[in-house]
Amino acid sequence: MQIEAEMMTPRSTADIVYERLYEEIVNLEILPGSKISEAEVGRRFGVSRQPVRDAFKRLGNLDLLEIRPQRATVVRRFSIDEIANTRFVRLSVELEVIEAACKNWTDANDEALQANLSEQRALLEAGETEAFHQLDYSFHKSICEMGGHPMAFETIDLCKRKVDRLCVLSLIHDQAAHDVLDDHTAIAKALANRSVAEARAVTRKHLSRLDDTISQIHKAHAEYFQ
Repeated sequence: MQIEAEMMTPRSTADIVYERLYEEIVNLEILPGSKISEAEVGRRFGVSRQPVRDAFKRLGNLDLLEIRPQRATVVRRFSIDEIANTRFVRLSVELEVIEAACKNWTDANDEALQANLSEQRALLEAGETEAFHQLDYSFHKSICEMGGHPMAFETIDLCKRKVDRLCVLSLIHDQAAHDVLDDHTAIAKALANRSVAEARAVTRKHLSRLDDTISQIHKAHAEYFQ
């Protein structure tokens, strides 16, 4: 698969290779434990090994690849301990963000969040689940920005991406979409009420929904775990 046509954009060859491999890994088109080589990827995309090496390094920094000198590079398997730590970090950050947002909340913030929720409802009713999950992403990002901590979303996003790869193994995204919307609605209500206790409680509930699913995936797909 050649990538010359995509080079019309300012992105580098390494960017394009990275983005392609990232999507294939997180969508489990390349499964955990699979071996992957610079030479093979270079031939596949029709590029030299240097941009592939750069892409591998970036994927390794995201804990998606395990790069072993003089040995085969492999797609990282899931780790229950790492997932638990990731969930802990995200919850800690989100609780601090939601508390700060309650203290800084304005009517303009509420209007913006309600507009996002209206779009979420419309997309869910139309069955546009992929677009719905993009708004889920922007919902949490907006709260960070409105709460005065925009950089906190970088940590939340990193944690979310690590768990999202795991959840491709289940139907969690489609089955839980209505629950996600209900949680978002409750979060928006708590923020509108400027209630720290209410906002923290519903945030905990929202982020705990995946716990049972993660346990079930671990049992059903043990081969993809360390």
